[in-house]
Amino acid sequence: MKSNQEVAETKIVMSDPTALGVFGLAMVTFVASSQKLGWTTGTTYLLPWAIFLGAIAQIWASTVDFKKNNYFGSIVLGAYGLFWIGVASHWMIALGWFGDVGKLADPKQLAFAFFGYLIFSLFITVAALEVNKAFAAILILIDVLLFSLALATLGVNKEMFSKLAAYSELIISLIGFYAAGAAFLNAFFGRQVLPLGKPLGLIKKTAPANSQPATGRKVAANE
Repeated sequence: MKSNQEVAETKIVMSDPTALGVFGLAMVTFVASSQKLGWTTGTTYLLPWAIFLGAIAQIWASTVDFKKNNYFGSIVLGAYGLFWIGVASHWMIALGWFGDVGKLADPKQLAFAFFGYLIFSLFITVAALEVNKAFAAILILIDVLLFSLALATLGVNKEMFSKLAAYSELIISLIGFYAAGAAFLNAFFGRQVLPLGKPLGLIKKTAPANSQPATGRKVAANE
């Protein structure tokens, strides 16, 4: 006798995490830019926003995007989430949370971390041009921010590059707030409510049939 076995397949549907991830980026850069612009002082109270919004929110959104096969969102949000863990750890060490490191610490090493992220960000920027104009603008400004931070950390025309880093970070946050709001409303209503700007169309993109658009929803990516 042949027994018929029924195979049940359960599909877990997860919402698009783009709005949360971009909001995390916007929030942490907004708070961090206040210190660079001299509106606030110190880094102690920047740490919660770097850890919870800059790191955890973006990394969580990245894991959801990995499950949704959203290649762009998973890599970008994950990479910048890890960046903020590194920055927060640097601040904690500088504040003496792990003891006095004295001459063992060379702050200029952080400049090479900025340069390393800049190299990777340049590749991401190329891809962002084919996602939408809002994300492209954010990535271009991140490139400016990382370049400026690296040179300022090395002491190269520190005043000018520190100011350039401060204003680029502030603009990143403002565009990020808009992009997060647009991604949320467009996904919620299933149509364009706020435009993010169409891709530039400079490079032809061929994606597998089962892959998700770059922002997790076509309505958020191509408008």
